[in-house]
Amino acid sequence: MAYAEIEYEVQDGIATVTLNRPHKMNAYTFTMRSEMLDVFDRIDADDDVRAVVVTGAGRAFCAGADLSGGGDTFDKERSKDMFAGEDDVLEDGTPRDGGGTVALRIARCLKPVIGAFNGAAVGVGVTMTLPMDVRLASEKARFGFVFARRGIVTEAASSWFLPRLVGIAQAMEWAATGRVFDAQEALAGRLVSRVLAPEELLPAAYALAREIAGNTSAVSVATIRRLMWSGLSAPSPWDAHAADSRLMAELGGGADAVEGVTSFLEKRPAAFPLRVSKDLPKNIPDWPVR
Repeated sequence: MAYAEIEYEVQDGIATVTLNRPHKMNAYTFTMRSEMLDVFDRIDADDDVRAVVVTGAGRAFCAGADLSGGGDTFDKERSKDMFAGEDDVLEDGTPRDGGGTVALRIARCLKPVIGAFNGAAVGVGVTMTLPMDVRLASEKARFGFVFARRGIVTEAASSWFLPRLVGIAQAMEWAATGRVFDAQEALAGRLVSRVLAPEELLPAAYALAREIAGNTSAVSVATIRRLMWSGLSAPSPWDAHAADSRLMAELGGGADAVEGVTSFLEKRPAAFPLRVSKDLPKNIPDWPVR
């Protein structure tokens, strides 16, 4: 599939997804939504992809929803950009929030996802990244959960993700004020894990991706990712222990576990044989496809 509003490439086991509407500060549209859903399907299906880096073209990461439609931008009867489409609705017939479909697809991804914020990330431009595993920011990045200033609500399932990432007090401060804040505040609030000089941002993201791709079992990483995210809403540590135990029992006698121990004892790089496309454990936590 040729993309109009994103770019996609794979090199050395790392997929790069670039939001690509630089003349509009990569503002989010229905087309971008559709392309993001498609590209994450491709990522999961490609065993050569071991990690993903998502960034923006030009001076912004994503300036949020494209507001060029004016006051009807968020009207479900008049706007197609912010909603999933006529055939993608909730059980009561409500059209699904389009940013939420992307966020949930990223959450379901079987590969670790690294967000590299090169510039402004506002509205859906930040909420759709909350299911990414690591977020790195340029010193030039700016963030804003601006929904209350636009008369709407936080979307993209951010009412679930954001408090779990930064705590309820910080989440409410950012969402209730709707203010735009800088990378250092994002770091202090634990929205991002590192702030870097602009020229160091992508090298740092790729270094982290290479560390994953070059040293780990793809099946282990996919399974750990599901365990971590599903564990955020586990009723108790006993439930998490049960999930861990089942997966340790299933993977512990597998080919990747044998290779992991053998390569360590032989003091050589591991060559893990299992593949995400066909070797995921049957007990891996599962989420709805939608």
